[in-house]
Amino acid sequence: MKNGVRSATDSRSIGRQQQRYDREEFRNSVRALLMTPLMSPEHEEFPAIRRHADALRDWFGRETGWPLQIEHEGARLYKRPADCTSPTRGLPGYDRRRYVLLCLACAVLERADPQITLRLLGERLLQLAAEPALAALGFRFTLGAPHERRELVAVCRTLLELGILARVAGDEDAFVSSGGDQADALYDVQRRALAGILAAVRGPSTWRADESPLTLDDRLRALTDEYVADSDDGRRTALRHRLARRLLDDPVVYLETLDQEARAYFVNQRGAMAARLCESAGLAAEQRAEGLALVDETGELTDVAMPAEGTDAHATLLVAEYLASAYRKRLIEAAETANVVEFNREQDIVAFLREAKTKYGRYWRKSAREPGAEQELKEIAIERLAKLDLIRRDGDRVHPLPALTRFALGDTEVLESHRARYAAPGNLIASP
Repeated sequence: MKNGVRSATDSRSIGRQQQRYDREEFRNSVRALLMTPLMSPEHEEFPAIRRHADALRDWFGRETGWPLQIEHEGARLYKRPADCTSPTRGLPGYDRRRYVLLCLACAVLERADPQITLRLLGERLLQLAAEPALAALGFRFTLGAPHERRELVAVCRTLLELGILARVAGDEDAFVSSGGDQADALYDVQRRALAGILAAVRGPSTWRADESPLTLDDRLRALTDEYVADSDDGRRTALRHRLARRLLDDPVVYLETLDQEARAYFVNQRGAMAARLCESAGLAAEQRAEGLALVDETGELTDVAMPAEGTDAHATLLVAEYLASAYRKRLIEAAETANVVEFNREQDIVAFLREAKTKYGRYWRKSAREPGAEQELKEIAIERLAKLDLIRRDGDRVHPLPALTRFALGDTEVLESHRARYAAPGNLIASP
């Protein structure tokens, strides 16, 4: 009898451990897909994603409306941002010109053999780049100059990171330095990954010539507009999906950015939404009167870290603290005097960094200590803070947003150690 009781207890314990393991594996799978929506079979989380395929499809479909395709050759989460026009999105170092080259490279690969060389990719890309429609828009690409070959190599490396190309042999750097004549690289083309790169609802090839959208905004809408059932339930579902996408994909959701219908729904449902999303994605909710942010305390789910290591990150953290402290002070003054809050000019930030350089410059890289370097540091800081929805840029003025006040940490403490020297506002440490 005692053995029977012990056996039943052990079975329940094993069952609870298995359930806990399954929940953790599912959560890690959700996080992996959020970070790597176009995933190759070599990804370390892919076997777990295969095991939880049905549950993951149901969860993403229910919570966000994002379709999820999982096959032997990889996984594709068709993430579509709630706001396709946001300037804070995009691949690092990419401007419109480089995106054109990326699209042309994908068009070349779609028609290519299973293997292609870097030189052949460049030659065929040149043919597409010479199209009259592109020339009429002022686009030129010749591969004659080293900077153009570097652009092609940057696009190839993006395709390598996405798993669309797999390097077999060769060296891209040698291709740039040799002018493309004496060096080359050979790639395998992963067609399944290439087919999944576009996360559009409707492919551009389905438009007739006389129906093709003309402006960029119209094209984005035509690519991403989704069917919404003409019913109260259908509209509520679409609204919930849009808000969940922003919570998972954006740093913070401010109430002031929502229309009246979305704001009313969000105020009533944000607690329940946050609980569901946090439970499945391993996030923590920060709810304030101004809005809601789902925070990843590990920092793994962000492509723009704050704080982070390096001179640029330290300068950004100092600027964040400076703006947050000034913002709080001005809010108090405005409340006492009933005046409008004045915001910082960019020159104020430059002056602050010039002063900070005298105090912390010995911890910074050499180029950041040069005369006039504070102008570049200011641009880097503003760009990073804007991507995190902590500030808004308006001409030559910077408008702090409510979430920035979490960086008003107090006086900076400099810590010395036998391994390295660090300068950090408050209890946050950024290494030089």
